Amino acid sequence: MNLSTEEQQQYSRHLILNAINDSGQLKLKQAKVLVIGAGGLGCPILQYLAAAGVGTLGIADHDTIDQSNLQRQVLYSHDDLGNLKAEVAAQKLTRLNPFITFQVHIKKITVENAIGLFSKYDIIVDGTDNFPTRYLINDAAILSNKPIVFGSIFKFEGQISVFNYKNGPTYRCLYPTPPKPNEVPNCSEIGVLGVLPGIIGSLQANEVLKIILELGRVLSGKILTYNALSSEQLIFNFEKNTTIQIEALQDNYESFCGIASKITEITFEDYIKDKLKYNVLDVRTSAERDDYSIESLHIPLKELDKRLDEIPQNKALLVYCKSGIRSQAAIEILNKHSFSKSLFNLKGGLPKMD
Repeated sequence: MNLSTEEQQQYSRHLILNAINDSGQLKLKQAKVLVIGAGGLGCPILQYLAAAGVGTLGIADHDTIDQSNLQRQVLYSHDDLGNLKAEVAAQKLTRLNPFITFQVHIKKITVENAIGLFSKYDIIVDGTDNFPTRYLINDAAILSNKPIVFGSIFKFEGQISVFNYKNGPTYRCLYPTPPKPNEVPNCSEIGVLGVLPGIIGSLQANEVLKIILELGRVLSGKILTYNALSSEQLIFNFEKNTTIQIEALQDNYESFCGIASKITEITFEDYIKDKLKYNVLDVRTSAERDDYSIESLHIPLKELDKRLDEIPQNKALLVYCKSGIRSQAAIEILNKHSFSKSLFNLKGGLPKMD
């Protein structure tokens, strides 16, 4: 495998670096990297890996672009609203670099598909924003012997680490147990500084390049924290916990994270067939509700504890959010307060209407 004349021109600033040159660029061309999530973190990760010449980039995301994304997901524009993130990302990045291959996976990472999907790639990059998926990615990467480049963001702070690198420490070594439901809100509920995902995602892309090129010191057994308000970076060390053994994927990661116990789910189609049976509660943010909704009572999840008396109890209650995760947490809160009627979660969240 050689670099074409056009590729040599495209990557000329890499080629004149003695630590990379032609041999390093060929390593990048041969590499296969799966990026899970094409949102706040995924956008800069994908942009810089594509620009660097990673030969095969997988993009796994089943979400569509809405207006609230544009404050931080700078790969997209108003013209892209309503379209699938993974497809739009691949189309735009092909124009940035036509010499690499994009593999689009319009799917949620599940127990059924994770290991099979991971087996096609060399490195897994975690750009997700919920704990069940993070633990699933961790366990599937261990079982398929793949390193994970991890990133997370919260308001004005971010974290980066590399897990399972050369059998090194894993996500479970750092976080052996998940936080309690609703203890750590995601950015849809608490907000995030728009520039922060760009910083953290770029650092994740840097770790991917270091792994492929075998340069520098990979953040294995270390977690880097960044504070956007003070510009402080700190690195903490952590050890591999040899008592943790992953021999198979768990049946239900939502249950492991405490957000799906005793919860009955129905699909949107099931709801439409029997609408009069339910009262409906929307626990998304006001911005999400303004974007699209169905007829329902609206109480954002973070306000639910204080507004329980507003919820009618003359019918079964259907609770929904964007993905089905926050609505599960809402049902846990309602169960804790002994809500008198049957509770149902809208499976997969509320679909967007054309």
